[in-house]
Amino acid sequence: MAGIALRRLLGAIPVLLIVSLITFGMMRAIPGDPSAIIGGISATQEQLAQIRHELGLDQPAYIQLMTWYAGLAHGDFGRSLLMGQPVLQVTMQRLPVTLALSAYALVLTLVLGLLGGIFAALRQNTWVDQAAMMFSMIGISVPNFFLGLLMIFLFGVYLGWLPTGGYIPLWQDPVGWLRTSTMPAISLALLQVGLLARITRSTMLEVLRQDYIRTARAKGLPRRLVVGKHALANALIPITTVIGIVVSLLISGSVVTETLFSLPGIGQLLTQAVLNRDYPMVQGGLLLVTAFLVFVNIVVDVCYALLDPRVRYESP
Repeated sequence: MAGIALRRLLGAIPVLLIVSLITFGMMRAIPGDPSAIIGGISATQEQLAQIRHELGLDQPAYIQLMTWYAGLAHGDFGRSLLMGQPVLQVTMQRLPVTLALSAYALVLTLVLGLLGGIFAALRQNTWVDQAAMMFSMIGISVPNFFLGLLMIFLFGVYLGWLPTGGYIPLWQDPVGWLRTSTMPAISLALLQVGLLARITRSTMLEVLRQDYIRTARAKGLPRRLVVGKHALANALIPITTVIGIVVSLLISGSVVTETLFSLPGIGQLLTQAVLNRDYPMVQGGLLLVTAFLVFVNIVVDVCYALLDPRVRYESP
């Protein structure tokens, strides 16, 4: 098991290097000058040149890249051009908001997606199956920002049940956190619920047609035991991989959701950094997010190996 995790960690190093290189190149290709944003509209050319020199933006691109890599080798992700604070510090301050929102959305996804897919498979070709698949199709088809706008208008503006924006930390007021996080979590989770429900249904149907399931039923085992112990346990092997993809989609989807609902998370932070051409913040923030997603994928691989011993024996 440790060998699997170690190989995945070593394989993640090239991925992080490629992501950092692409991010660096894309930020330099975007039109705009950070010094103009920092200096303001009244800044003279001499002042702008001085700002670029102080920030090191007047150096060749390869020098800037090597300087950034040298800082990364010492654990320094750079300093925000606009905030003047270390990128790692600012990111860690925003991280709890994104993690709490993603965890809330993940719970909704697992509960609704797994239950919907299981009941659809057990009631194949009935109204339950059709309703679950219709709901999942709606979830896959409706963009999360459009659903978020509808929820803001209906539950925030028209009915006034929930706030339309803002954020209250969980440790300060759990009820307030639920009120400010429910609409963003639902809009973020709906797409993943549809995806997980359809995958769960197809996987369960495939497992339920296996010979050992028919044998268990022929022996007179209770339906609850056949479905829960034998069918679902084997169906969870491919579903685990999908859950890893869902977590990645939730983290990446938080960029739009946090901006829409004015949540002070990493998604909103990176959006503002891109608009303000804050190169170190975008580069360091995306690298940290990528590292977290790589860690999630490693955990999924380990869980896959725990669920299916053949993976441990077949892995090189």
